[in-house]
This record gives sequence, structure tokens and C-alpha cells, in this order.
Amino acid sequence: MSDPSPAPLPSPPPLPDQGTWQPLPLRAATIAGVAGAITGAIFIGGVLGTLWVVFDLPMRWIAGPAMLLPGALIGGVFGFRRQRRTWWRLDAQGLGVRRDLMWQLETRVPLSRVQHLDLRRGPIERTARLSTLVVHTAGSRFSAVSLAGLDQADAEHLRDTLGRQLDQDDDAL
Repeated sequence: MSDPSPAPLPSPPPLPDQGTWQPLPLRAATIAGVAGAITGAIFIGGVLGTLWVVFDLPMRWIAGPAMLLPGALIGGVFGFRRQRRTWWRLDAQGLGVRRDLMWQLETRVPLSRVQHLDLRRGPIERTARLSTLVVHTAGSRFSAVSLAGLDQADAEHLRDTLGRQLDQDDDAL
């Protein structure tokens, strides 16, 4: 006879090591690329196509819609690369976010400045198992740091870890 016990559940994927820079998942970059392509087609392609028609340039009825393709390509590349060039790190001092597309931007959120944490998941993010972590900080300028495109398990881990460290810190408000 066969054993009636169910098969063991697969173990969850290991969480990244704390203290090392972690990239966002590739599926987040793919979604950002598609969103960038749509935005680029509407804005870049729409503006160039409209100008082509307004100024009555040659082949205006063909060139106008044809401008949507370069706009979609430019927007898609920028959206994809922006997500692929974003990293996060959690260490003993707090959360770090690094973005590096054309200009480098590194944001550090010390644990003592964290007020509360939010996880946001829109319909597309839920389908792709992604989340946006919002870290609300003390102060008025740039009072929230948002990290979109995190893997759902990583976002929950970050929220729980930052929340636990915040509860243990006597200096936090």
C-alpha cells in the first residue's frame, strides 16, 4: 500500500542576506518596461506625431502613427532599465535604496526615523507577486521612501523586520 500522508510542502525561497545590495526581480522590470512603453508611445509618439501632422510635413498620415513606435521603444527601455538599476539593502542601521539610471541616488532610512510602514499591492502587482514598500519617516521633507517592484516575500520580510526593530528601539517614536 502507498503512504496516505500528503507530500511535503516546498520550502519558501531563502531570503537575501542582510547587508548586501539586492536587485529587484526581473518581472518588476518587465512590468515597468511595458508601462514605460505605453507611456512613451502616448507622450513621445503622440507629441511627435501631432507635430508632424500640424506642420503638414510630408507623409503626415503615415509618419504620425509611425512615431508611436519610437516613443514606445524609448519609454520601454527607460522603464526597464530604471527597475533593473534599483537595489535595496537592510542592515543594522536601517534600509538603503540605491537607484542608478543616469544620476546616482542613494537613500538611507535610519531605524530611528521610521514612523510606520505600508505595503501596497495593485492588481498588476498582485498578479506578478510584487509589492511596494512605503517607509514613512519623521520629518517633513521627503517624509516617505517608496520602493516599488519588490518581491512579495521580500517586502513582507522587510516590513516585519523593520517593524520588529522599530518596536525594540527605545528611541523610536
